[in-house]
Amino acid sequence: MSLPPVRVVRMPERFISDDTRVITRPFIPGDCERVRRVIDRVQSVPEPEVRRLLEGVLVDFAARHKDVGAVFEENYRHAIEGHPVSGELSAERRMLIGSYFTMEYSIESAALFNPSIVTHPDQSGLPDGAVRFIMSLRATGEGHVSSIVFRTGLIDADGDIIFDPVSRYVERARKVKNRVHLKERFFLKIIEMGAYCDSAQLVLDRLADEFTFTDLTEAIDQGTGRDGDGLEFAEAADNLRWLARSNYHLTFPPDCTPSEVVIFPTSENESRGIEDARFVRFVDDDGKVTYYGTYTAYNGLRILPQLLETEDFHKFRITTLNGKYVQNKGLALFPRKLDGWYVMLGRIDGENLYLMRSTNIRFWNEADMLQRPEVPWEFVQIGNCGSPLETERGWLVLTHGVGPMRRYCIGATLLDLEEPTRVIGQLREPLLMPNEEEREGYVPNVVYSCGALIHNQELILPYAMSDSATTFARVALPELLDNLLSQSDR
Repeated sequence: MSLPPVRVVRMPERFISDDTRVITRPFIPGDCERVRRVIDRVQSVPEPEVRRLLEGVLVDFAARHKDVGAVFEENYRHAIEGHPVSGELSAERRMLIGSYFTMEYSIESAALFNPSIVTHPDQSGLPDGAVRFIMSLRATGEGHVSSIVFRTGLIDADGDIIFDPVSRYVERARKVKNRVHLKERFFLKIIEMGAYCDSAQLVLDRLADEFTFTDLTEAIDQGTGRDGDGLEFAEAADNLRWLARSNYHLTFPPDCTPSEVVIFPTSENESRGIEDARFVRFVDDDGKVTYYGTYTAYNGLRILPQLLETEDFHKFRITTLNGKYVQNKGLALFPRKLDGWYVMLGRIDGENLYLMRSTNIRFWNEADMLQRPEVPWEFVQIGNCGSPLETERGWLVLTHGVGPMRRYCIGATLLDLEEPTRVIGQLREPLLMPNEEEREGYVPNVVYSCGALIHNQELILPYAMSDSATTFARVALPELLDNLLSQSDR
């Protein structure tokens, strides 16, 4: 007997873009000669006028950033690299010069969408039946450059959502300089990239098993003009530097709140955006909890799947994902190992959903087909909407499907707990499809999520509306599972 369609309760909460949330970025207005001219012009200003000009800048911008003076000092130091200034400059003049090489960037002026939600690391002091959460969102600003931002709050015993206040400030991360790299991982990734050659090997031979970016630069410098073909060596050097810069650490001040944290593109491979982070609270065999986020780095020409790790959402490690099957977008980790294996979902070929296994979380070379598009609302392609959720009756996987008029809908699939390559249930109709209110936006006719959670036998599903804003839905978990299992005979 078929069951009635699953009831989905749309919630009134909305996250919309806020163009007042700005970060500072270095601003280089042209080539070296132009930078030099700007510096010279500011140096020619009399000291009393310097103080007056700086006071005016601070009046306009100090309240918009926690320590804009420190930003000006930092950008002053960047600006004078290669452009030494004569004499000892006053602090005011240094800051004034730095202000000319600083700009604001509104991180979410265009959109705030594609959410992922996990339980917060701190669950202390909550009312009975409540859970605290942390939610990531894709924030998009000028030029369609995307970054990751966060919101927090709690879900009470009745399933109502109470959000924490959003800070007026935004903190851009400090990149940890000269972090240590492992040569073995470097070697394997260079091979996978198709960038291995004699020149690359000659550079690697000069490096210890663990090395820093400075060590790499010195090894390249030692081989310049001596190691093999000049063009081959130059290309190998570029690839090695590019890979090193793609693996880095970020830190945020310990006193900043999650809503102040923004992970903005830092390396060349993500210069055009960090897209669609899928976070999971991963519990290792020894009980250690790590929050992993898989995301897509985009540089305007190619995409690169990346892995983000954190325990506290203040310190982050970013590394490349490697292996034959790390392809395309939408990778999502299971929240624990299965029989000693890391397990991950992915859309390797851009059309079908696969299940991957690995003994190393950064290398993926085994995959099995899991699902193909089978029903009309997903005939173009299917993918996941975040990490699988463990229930007593199976792994609940939220999927997205693309149908006529490139309409994105959200569906659901149930996988066997012991053998997740076995599909034991799949909704034949969408769980959620864009209604009239949700179908208008930057990319019309889209509902999409990067991760949900289960609380008190309810599925709490944050989702994006047409790549513009974010809202929530609630689904009774027993009803959803009953419906999935009633449609297990496919």
